Amino acid sequence: MITSPPGPTLLGVDVMLVGTILAGIAAAAVFLAIYAAVTVKDPMAKRVKSLNARRAELKTGMITGKSKKRQSLVRRSETTDRMKNALENMKVLQESQVKQIQQKLAQAGIRNKELAVFVLFGRMVLPAVLGLLGVLIFYWSDMFPDWGSLKRFMGFAGMTVLGYKAPDLYIKNLSTKRTQAIQKGLPDALDLLVICAEAGLTVDAAFNRVARELGRAYPELGDEFALTAIELSFLTERRQAFENLAYRVDLDAVRGVVTTMVQTERYGTPLASALRVLSAEFRNERMMRAEEKAARLPAIMTVPLILFILPVLFVVILGPAACSISDAFSEN
Repeated sequence: MITSPPGPTLLGVDVMLVGTILAGIAAAAVFLAIYAAVTVKDPMAKRVKSLNARRAELKTGMITGKSKKRQSLVRRSETTDRMKNALENMKVLQESQVKQIQQKLAQAGIRNKELAVFVLFGRMVLPAVLGLLGVLIFYWSDMFPDWGSLKRFMGFAGMTVLGYKAPDLYIKNLSTKRTQAIQKGLPDALDLLVICAEAGLTVDAAFNRVARELGRAYPELGDEFALTAIELSFLTERRQAFENLAYRVDLDAVRGVVTTMVQTERYGTPLASALRVLSAEFRNERMMRAEEKAARLPAIMTVPLILFILPVLFVVILGPAACSISDAFSEN
């Protein structure tokens, strides 16, 4: 039986085998990249689907008339009812807390209001779960044998507090990112609103047009404007649609736009001129924020400059001289 000679090895590893595996991984990555590029999905498809569902909901509400006021705080479901009953038995479910969490969820882009009960339930369950996990880690196991009683208690307390704050931190993080994304595109949206208003479009048609034009560049802003356009078309009071926009976006600029729109609807003032002034103000604010970040840059770069750049410069500049001096002393 003729056997092929073994391939070259490096530190006991067959180089040809490793090269073959790496080549296979690279080929799979290329095929995956091609598949991802060919099957790219529209980022607005899911948002448009949810907005169409909201449109159908509003239309159904107008056809059937005013429905009976809901007695529950959130949408009814079996899981939500169980959590709600458990919270009510513990006397921790308050209507003010539910409304506050529902607004935070709306600001984070989460439309399902029943998740407010899940957040409150998570506040009650996660501290107990992470607290028990902390007891197992810091007291019953030998993972940290050198820690004293104070460090163990601090670790246990930290995990318990993290369990209580984790839902709020997660929602706040989503809300902050969404608000910043909306803030970036708001001046451009107002410029387009001015153009649409001067072209003779109605307010709801103008909002819908801006949502379509800016949906790809600023999907969060397009989502909010599209939902506002739908509510303007179906709600009996147009003011309520603008107030819902301010409710969903935690941004002073959006509240200023809402106030302007409500005043123009009430008093009949020119919409284009008011929006043009607001757009100029928002652009100035964006420029001021950029200048502020640029002014902070030297102070921020001081620490990396001292820790990482200056030592390398000293080594490059003084290294040859030090080598020459050491060679001269060694020769003598």
